[in-house]
Amino acid sequence: MNTYRRHFHRIGCMSALLALQGLPGLAMAQGATDYPNHPIEMIVPFGAGGGTDALARVFADAIKKHLPQPVTVINKPGASGAIGFGEVATSRPDGYKIGMISVELAILPHMGVAKFTTDDFTPIVRLNSDPLVLSVSADSPWKTVDEFVEAVKKRPQPVTFGNAGTGGVSHLAALALQQKLGTSFTHAPFQGNAPAIVALLGGHIDAVMSSPSEVATYVSGKKVRPLAVLSDQRMQGAFADVPTLKERKVDLSMGTWRGVAVPKGTPADVVGVLTAASTKAANDPAVKESMERQSLGYAVADGATFQRQISGDTALFKQLIDQLGAKK
Repeated sequence: MNTYRRHFHRIGCMSALLALQGLPGLAMAQGATDYPNHPIEMIVPFGAGGGTDALARVFADAIKKHLPQPVTVINKPGASGAIGFGEVATSRPDGYKIGMISVELAILPHMGVAKFTTDDFTPIVRLNSDPLVLSVSADSPWKTVDEFVEAVKKRPQPVTFGNAGTGGVSHLAALALQQKLGTSFTHAPFQGNAPAIVALLGGHIDAVMSSPSEVATYVSGKKVRPLAVLSDQRMQGAFADVPTLKERKVDLSMGTWRGVAVPKGTPADVVGVLTAASTKAANDPAVKESMERQSLGYAVADGATFQRQISGDTALFKQLIDQLGAKK
């Protein structure tokens, strides 16, 4: 009996030791299957009312059907999106702080206004892609893009362009346009395009570059007049009658994209959970319908495809910024 007791004692000790050694792995496995066990924050790097904010809220509402915890939208505007992007990039990579990223992510590091790079993020899903739209107030004397181009070349005082912040895509587009036209503009930065459009309506600025969704309501209400889209081909839907700049012999195309990303280093299992839920939300017909209703171009792509686009645009924008001499 003593021999049997010693045998079982040794087995018991070995089992206890193995259990103790296995605790970290066990805890990790439990943590993985437990994600998410509290609400997730989605950082939007622009203010409420803009296209990025509108898309984030559509997405957050849709993904709640595919996760056991809600996704809460938090606006962190400032520095053309650099504040919000920076918060996501430096946050704990545990899946509880994610970002709604936009094309500015590929621009700001080259403008000298950001410490992060695109390498600090792991894309989850692309949701949207749009060309920019050049718009003026409905009270503007310029009825067409031809009138606008002729006027800005002859006008003694520079046209004032509002933008979503220095270094953002709307600012960069205006810089590119003034170079194409051989003139100069006064650039007025705001904390997002929503306040820039309010300034346009109030007569404080002459024009804006924005995504279609940001002016769509005002266009339908006859308060804003879109003059041109910055794309290779005309848009569909509400902006189908708006000519491209290329139709008017101005070779300039530029746009935005938006999607979901997490900080680099987020565990693969967490990325997997977010990817599965995000893909289901993105492909929800209600999401597509809501985006189309708000003139947000529906352009879903997986994380790998999104990463290739981000990498390509990062190189292209660096070249453009160097060409324009736009770096601070």
